[in-house]
Formats: sequence, C-alpha cells, structure tokens
Amino acid sequence: MKDGFIRTAAASPRLRVADPEYNSDEIIRLSKEAAERGVKLLVFPELAITAYTCGDLFFQETLLKKAAECLKKTAAATKNLDMLIFVGFPFSENGKLYNTAAVLKGGELLALIPKINIPQYVEFYEGRYFKRGKAKPVDVPVEGFGEKKVPFGTDIIFRCPELPGFAVAAEICEDVWVPFSPSNKHAAAGATIIANLSASDETAGKADFRRELIASQSSRLICSYIYACAGPSESTTDLVFGAHRIIAEDGIILEESKLYHEGLSIADTDVQKLSSERRRKNTFPSLADSEEEELLSLYRNINISFDLTENSSADAELCRFIDPQPFVPHDSAGREDRCREILNIQSYGLKKRLEHTGSKRAVIGISGGLDSTLALLVTKRAFDILGYPSKDIICVTMPAFGTTDRTYSNACKMVKSIGASLREINIKEAVNLHFRDIAHDSSVHNAAYENSQARERTQILMDIANDENALVIGTGDLSELALGWCTYNGDHMSMYAVNADVPKTLVRYLVKYYADTEAGNELSAVLTDVLDTPVSPELLPPEETGEISQKTEDLVGPYELHDFFLFNMVRYGFPPKKIMRLAERAFSGVYDRETILKWLKTFYRRFFSQQFKRSCMPDGPKVGSVDLSPRGGFRMPSDAVYAAWLSELSEL
Repeated sequence: MKDGFIRTAAASPRLRVADPEYNSDEIIRLSKEAAERGVKLLVFPELAITAYTCGDLFFQETLLKKAAECLKKTAAATKNLDMLIFVGFPFSENGKLYNTAAVLKGGELLALIPKINIPQYVEFYEGRYFKRGKAKPVDVPVEGFGEKKVPFGTDIIFRCPELPGFAVAAEICEDVWVPFSPSNKHAAAGATIIANLSASDETAGKADFRRELIASQSSRLICSYIYACAGPSESTTDLVFGAHRIIAEDGIILEESKLYHEGLSIADTDVQKLSSERRRKNTFPSLADSEEEELLSLYRNINISFDLTENSSADAELCRFIDPQPFVPHDSAGREDRCREILNIQSYGLKKRLEHTGSKRAVIGISGGLDSTLALLVTKRAFDILGYPSKDIICVTMPAFGTTDRTYSNACKMVKSIGASLREINIKEAVNLHFRDIAHDSSVHNAAYENSQARERTQILMDIANDENALVIGTGDLSELALGWCTYNGDHMSMYAVNADVPKTLVRYLVKYYADTEAGNELSAVLTDVLDTPVSPELLPPEETGEISQKTEDLVGPYELHDFFLFNMVRYGFPPKKIMRLAERAFSGVYDRETILKWLKTFYRRFFSQQFKRSCMPDGPKVGSVDLSPRGGFRMPSDAVYAAWLSELSEL
C-alpha cells in the first residue's frame, strides 16, 4: 500500500479441538482469503494449530508431533502469500512446553514468541501444561524446519525497511491483562503494531471490558493493536469463546467483529500517523537515554519485505473509515457530550478571565452570524456561573454597507431574548469620513473598503469596553485563524477570544446544541434561523433583493474541506499527497478531485502567508487537539515558505 497504510487482519478460524490437520487447512484457507483482500499482516488466535481447549491432550506426543507437521504444512501452503502471519502453536523444547506465536512468511518460520504470563486462576489452568517464556531471544531448532534455528523469545520486532514506521511485535492473551505487559516494552523499543493471539472466554460484561482494554492499550502505547480471539468452535465443556476480534489504533477502534462470528476482521493501519504521534509526544517512551539504549540492545530486529506497489488491489479502496468532519463526533450522543464539554471549557475560561481582571461587564459585537452568536451564548453562560446580571453583557450591532435585514433582525432578537443590553451604532458615516481622510474612492470595493469597516467596529468595541470597565469578547474561530480570514487589528483582535480554538464545522453544532438544550422557545427559533444563514462577513453591499452577496465559502472554499485539511496537517503532520487522498475518500460524491485540489492549494497558501496574524492573537481557551495559539499550540515562523508543500501538490 502507500501513504503509510498497511492492511492488517485478525482471524478466528473454525477449528476442531485436537485436530491440527483440519485446523491448518482452515488457517490456510483464511490466509489465502486475506491475501486476496490485500492483507499484509494476519493474526490468528492462541494455539490455533491445535485449538486452545485441548486440556491434558497437550501431554500427548501424538498431538504435539502432528501440530509441528501442520505448522510446516501451513508455512509451505502460504509460501507465495505476501503476508506476515502469526499463528498460535504449542512448542516443545528441552522437555518443556510453551504457548507460542509462530511467525511465518514466504514459507519460512521466522520466529517463535512465547507467552510470558501463564494464568493459573479460576477457569484458567495453563500452568498445568505450559512454562513461562523468556524475553531474551535464543536460537532454537524447530521440528520439521530442518537444521535452521529460529529466534525464540518475546523481544523480537519485525520491520519493513520499505515502509518506515512498520514495526510489529507480539504478546499472547493474558500478557495484555497484567500491569507490566510485554507490549509496554515492545512499544518502548519501537514497535508500532502489537499482535495479540488470544483465547479469552466470554462471561457477562467481559466483551465490553476487553474492548476498553484493547482501545486503552493502543492509546497509551500509541500503537495499532490487533487482537484475535478463539471462537465458539472451541470445546464448550466449561467455557464458551466469542471470536472477538478488535483492531484498534491510538485509542480508536477501526474494526470489531460481532461476537460468535468466526472469520476475518480487516482494517488499514496507518503507521505514518502512529510515528507522527510519537514524535509529537516527547514523553514517549518516557525512558532515560541509558534505559532506552539498554532496552534496544535486548531486542532482535528481523527485516521483512512486502510488495508495496501502488497499483495493488489494496490501494483501490481504503479499508477504514475516513471521517469528513474530524472535529465533530459522528454519533449523536458523542456529539452532545463534546458540545457540552466545549461550552463548559469556554464558559469557565471566560469566567476566570472576568474574575481576574475584576470586570463585571462584557462587550460583544453582534452581527447575527454564527461566530458572534456562539460568543454571546458562551458569555451568557459565564455570567450565569458568576451570578452577574445578563444586562451587563453589552451587545453592539454596527450596521454598515453589507448588513442585511435578516442578520440585523436576528441579532436584535437574540440580544433581547437573552436579556443583554443592546446598542446600535451605524458606522457608515464614520467609515465614509475615514475614506475621505485616506482618499479612498468608496465605489472601489477592495481590501481597504472591507477592512475599514472591520477596524471601525473593533475601535468602537474597545472604546466602549474602556468606558465601561469591560472586556471585549472575541468572536473569530479556529478556521478563520487558519486561513487568515480576519482583518488584522480588526475582528482579529479582542481581550479574550472564546472561539479561538473552535473550528467552523463545530461552531454550528455548538449553537444547535444550545438551541436544543439551554434556550427557550423564542431564543431557539432565532438560533435556528442563524444556523440557516450563509456564512458572510457582510462587508460588501447586499444584492438588490436584500440577500447576502458576499458568501465566505464562495471566496475561500468550503469550511468542511478546510477543517479537514487543517486537522490532518496540524494534528498528524500528514503531507499534501496523503491529505489529498484522504479527502477524496472522505468527500467522495460530495466534491470532485479538481475541487478538492483547488481548495487544498488555497489552504496551504493562506495557512503559510497568514501566520503573522496568529503570532499575535489574543488569549483564548484551548478546547481540542488542534490549537493555533503561538503560546500553547502550533508554533511556526511568520516567514515560513510553503514551496515544498506546493511542489508536492503540483505532482498530483
């Protein structure tokens, strides 16, 4: 595959207990099916060659000998599959039996990785048969594989030099349930993918806990975690197994099987994303230099290769969900939780600033648009928390050349419904006087024409705030800051910017959440109409019909695209080609390739050229993982050149 993706799979084959011949056939069948679907890394359950529930049959030489023969058979049958395969296998060595993961590729047995934590409690009695494995790899002969010795130990990582960031290690079932999991060490040594071969039985509530455990482990270790569990074809003498398969990546579950459904679960793992996250978090792996050097010296690295040509079938369709709105949870419950949380962060951030400055009044420029609406709602919440009267929120509407009846009316209704104070100051005369002072022809609708209005409004807000011992509350959002779609020292400036970390795609949901949960009927109706109003700075005269003529997204592009570009560039450091590919997948059927490419070029040009505005932006509360504050967020020089990014885009 390309762009840092590798197709991975967890498998739960239909097995027969103590029948390695049948089991190996099923393992081979699923391996071939996975290969046809472009899988490069495949994980089977614990002891899949024999089945997990063999009991005292593990003492039988006949079973162990047959298992060794069938492992050899499996290796030979998958020789031509371009795939790294982990298969559960009972390995006998020096009179001891080990529960291991046999690692196969190209017809070869590359390594045997033993289980470290052997459970011997309640329904588990593995200690009756299996010995605890060791970490340090030693070379051992394996029956059926000739005189060649293979590494045997947990501290082994498989790497693909052609795919930077691909590094796989393994642990077995119980190993992930203990406080000091082998995967902790594997990740610290550089493994970005952990394979877990498991036979975890089902009990009431266990699947939920298991899901949380795997997601949490992948998050803490910033890794992909591939969990493959035994299925209901195991013996049910005392236990039932659910074929639970989970592929998680940095805390997000990419794919999960239905319980009791044997087969394959497939997802594309993004090792480039994982590597980027680890670089970003300088506390990973949280080891002193000497400790890290010692740890790395203990590991055996085994290089493998894959066919990563771009025209392979796996590149045709990404096998994972690409969220077109990465800032917005796509399930309604999660979205409501996110909105409630963000409104609290904004409100309590403003509460603290008001307390610290001793200000008991606030000043907000109200336009009837989404951003100023959200700022007003946040300010109202902060005043309620402090017990301040709503009338001390001074809302100023400042009609000018582009103001429409719709936005003006909504602004007035909103302020009245909240109980805030409203001042109307028409700025046309003041701006026209300014035009005469600077010798600007008012019929020329250029940047001076637009920005003079924005700066006049900011001057009025600041002066009222000084007069009232109040704070000017900023209304601009994260998306506008990313594009520089704000007037320098105009709407760009405030005394506290409550929306500075909120992207445009999320502003809409925050206002809707407030309308649905906190607003009365009158206010809710106004907010609903605000949500239906086109996004516009209203700096140019309206149409003859009175409709808004200046629509922001017609000029700079759709905000949903720009928010997608912003998230993937800043959060993960993805290159333009990868962002383009992800956007094509996420917005398939919404925007064509030419449209996406056009606005992606616009995004990079504006993001780099407008950094100077972000370098001196006012304070505002951080609410998410993408933050453009020059103090606690994304830091870049105002003179950075985007030639390298544009050059990559020119190749598309």
